[in-house]
Parts: sequence; structure tokens; C-alpha cells
Amino acid sequence: MSRFLLVVLPLQGHLYPMLAIGQELARAGHDVVWCGPENVLRPLVGPDATVHATGVRAYRRYDENGMAGLRALWDGYLLPFARFTLGPVDEAVALHRPDVVVTEQYALAGGLVAHRRGVRWATLCTGTLELTPPEDLPEFDGFVADRVARAVAMAGLPADAPVDPRFSPHLVIALMTRGLVGDAELPDRCVLTGAALGPRPNAPEFPWHLWDHDRRHVLVTVGTLVGHMIGDFYERAAAVLAPLADEVQAVFVTSGVAAESFPDNAIVAELVPMLDLMPKLDAVVCHAGGAVNEALAFGVPMVVAPVRAEQVALARQVARSGAGVEVPVLDVTVAELDAALRAVLDGPDHRDAARRIAAEFSAAGGAAAAAAHLVGLASGA
Repeated sequence: MSRFLLVVLPLQGHLYPMLAIGQELARAGHDVVWCGPENVLRPLVGPDATVHATGVRAYRRYDENGMAGLRALWDGYLLPFARFTLGPVDEAVALHRPDVVVTEQYALAGGLVAHRRGVRWATLCTGTLELTPPEDLPEFDGFVADRVARAVAMAGLPADAPVDPRFSPHLVIALMTRGLVGDAELPDRCVLTGAALGPRPNAPEFPWHLWDHDRRHVLVTVGTLVGHMIGDFYERAAAVLAPLADEVQAVFVTSGVAAESFPDNAIVAELVPMLDLMPKLDAVVCHAGGAVNEALAFGVPMVVAPVRAEQVALARQVARSGAGVEVPVLDVTVAELDAALRAVLDGPDHRDAARRIAAEFSAAGGAAAAAAHLVGLASGA
């Protein structure tokens, strides 16, 4: 059996796919060691798993969009997080001597340390921005190249070191399929596996006693990090859904939004068990974060209202695939949002497209396929 060191980015949408892949590797009998904050990982991986703790580097919320938001992400979180974790990741590699380091794309220390120590490594791309940046970000390539160079220098590597910690030269696992990325040119050694889903031990409780089996259901969520950037989007969504209460039951994830933003007849929860909910939903309204892959895996069509650049990239793919309708989160009117929601709820085209993507995801293999590719890399394939 092989030894794997999994280096995580401790943000929910980035962490859950890595958890699912780690579960597959462990189930197959491989030695899996986790590297990340103990307080985040332990409730997920259980008391018996090996966790090489990095300590906690707080995520700094930022308000900027577009390129300004990318600068805030890299300069305010990704580069400081890499600097903070370089030492612990290096210690983990030296102590556990993995056959393969598996690192989330934005957990830059994983790739940098693996390259420096000559260990094979794989990148997990949980998002799509780095793979297929939107055309309306012309500064993207130059900006990211500069930040990657800073990360390389931070790791003590020469400026001309042949390494980009976002993309392993050995294996890049992207959680999507051609139905989403189209004919985009992808990095070398890139495999498309679809969504990586698995058991989530920290799934929250849900008030199922309030669930009305005679109505259709719409989930409205903007995740846990951008609720402060959506203006009165929830109030506009409520204005659309409240008149539909006889036929549609809404479920709102609070995201720090004031209680008066939700319709009286909705189920409102701070967190929801996404993988339990998805098979029961008829549509999702979301910010084009981690919920997109979860919805597509179950063939649920969407209205996507992206907030940040990485979400814009994914929202464009969803819209191009036909699996959803994109709307501007700050500017969409109640009438426009109503039309978008009715299109995905009542028209067959978006649901058919979402089901086509779900079939692609299933065929691609998800977490099990990702784990198999990693085992192949460990064995020298």
C-alpha cells in the first residue's frame, strides 16, 4: 500500500472534496496523513486518523470584486497562508515520507515543498478559475504569474525553478467534465473526474418535520463567506418565492443575513446537510461556489448569482452548459430573478442539461476515480 500526505485549504468548499478522496484512499487500505489545522480536520477525519497540525491561519474576509478581489485573496490570504504552512508541511513530508503529496490547488505550500524535496505530487482543483479564467479579466495571467513567483521565492526556490504550485507536472485532478469546460485547453496530466463527494461527519441537523412533500423545493444559499457582499439579494429572492408558497417551499441558508430577509413560509437554517438535501430539490439559487458541483451531481438546475471572480468563472460554465441561468447578484431585479427561477423550475431544458452533466460526473468517477489516479501516480504509472 502507498503513503499519501493530503495538504488542505481549510475552507469548506475546498476541504470537502479532499475529504472524499482521502476517504476513498483510506478505505482501500492506503496510509493517509492529513496536514492542516487540527481543529478543522479532526471532526471530519475522526480520532484515529493521523493529522500533522499546521496551526490556524484565519481567513480574512474581503469586500472587493474582480481583479481587486483576486489581489485581496492572494495578498491577504493565499500567500500568508503559504508562508504560515511551509514549515509544518515540510515537517510532515520529512516525518511521514509520503509516496505522493496531494495538495489543494490553493494550498500552495504542498506543491512547493514536494518540489523542493523531490516528492511526486498531485494538485486538486476544486474550482475552475485557474483552469479557465473569464475573458473579462485580461490582467489575470500576469497578476497570477507574479504571485506564483513570490510564492516560489518564499519557499527558497530559485526564480527559474520549473514549478507552479497551482499545477503539478505529475497529476492535476479537476472536479469537472467537458460538459462544463468545453474545449478549453487544460494543463498537462490533467484528468477530469467530476464532483468528489463523500460522507460528511459534521453534517448539521435539519428540521425535516417542516418539509412539505407535496410542494417543490428551492434552496437559496450563498455559502459561508460572501453573505456580506450580496446586498439585498436574499430579500429579492424572498420577494420571488413568497408568492409561490402554495407550490414551492423555499429553504434559505442564513449566511449571516438578517432574519427579516427571509419569507415567513421558508425553512431557514444556518447550515444544511447539502448531500441529503440535493436529491430532494427542484432548483438551487446560489453564488456559484461549492454548491454547483453538489447540485450538478444530482442533476439539479440552478440560478447562479456569482459574487467573486472565481464564482464568475464557474457561473459562466454553468450557463454555457445549459444547466442554469446566470444573474448579477447586486443588480438583478425581482422580475428578472423571477423569470430566471421559473425558467429552471418549469422549463425542461435546464433540468435536462443538468442531468446530462450529472451523467458525465457519474461516468467520470468522482472521488473513486481521483483516488485511483493517485494510486497510479504512487505506483509510478
